[in-house]
Amino acid sequence: MNEIIMRTERLNKAFSLGETIYAVSDVSLYIPAGKIVAIVGPSGCGKSTLLSLLGGLDRPMSGDIFLERQSFRMLSEDGLAMLRRRKLGYVFQFFNLIPHLTAIENVMLPMSFIGVSRLNAKKRAAELLAQVGLTKRLNHLPLQLSGGEQQRVAISRALANNPALVLADEPTGNLDSSSKNDVLDLFKMFNAMNGQTFVLITHDASVAGIAQKVVRMVDGRVLEEK
Repeated sequence: MNEIIMRTERLNKAFSLGETIYAVSDVSLYIPAGKIVAIVGPSGCGKSTLLSLLGGLDRPMSGDIFLERQSFRMLSEDGLAMLRRRKLGYVFQFFNLIPHLTAIENVMLPMSFIGVSRLNAKKRAAELLAQVGLTKRLNHLPLQLSGGEQQRVAISRALANNPALVLADEPTGNLDSSSKNDVLDLFKMFNAMNGQTFVLITHDASVAGIAQKVVRMVDGRVLEEK
């Protein structure tokens, strides 16, 4: 059996909208190390809420998450913030790049939060941007880049601190078909080359098609894993 890099134990998260609605209900799953995992399901099924919990961006009402055997529940807010900076990378549908920073500065930013020197951060950022084919775009601002190029910068930023796990929420949802394929190729490349673990939230069957494990959600529950 593959090593497990993350697992959850009976996660629950509800919102009160006149009545209590469970976005995540009794979810127990595991993420194998070195694999691409897709979490799929219709809009409103709880995928993005689950991703926020896995990424330590929100806390569950009950249950726990373990990343490399570290319990999220046992961490203070400061401890959880440090785990996010060192162990997790994030890729968003709408890129979330800092508009007044260049491509290389956006990739350098996460490294500044964990004490990497500017010189080393710049070298690492340039290497990552070269790997995603953006050597000639290092000093461009986000608005000077296409959507596909912005997402490649965002992937580089997510990988900057050598995270244990990269979480991607609808990473191709704002891209044309050509740019989508480029991004999927990058996920496959970094997975094959570095053994990088990815969790992709998607409703797109072609995105789920690159995963070695697929988790299907409906109404806040995991229906199947395959």
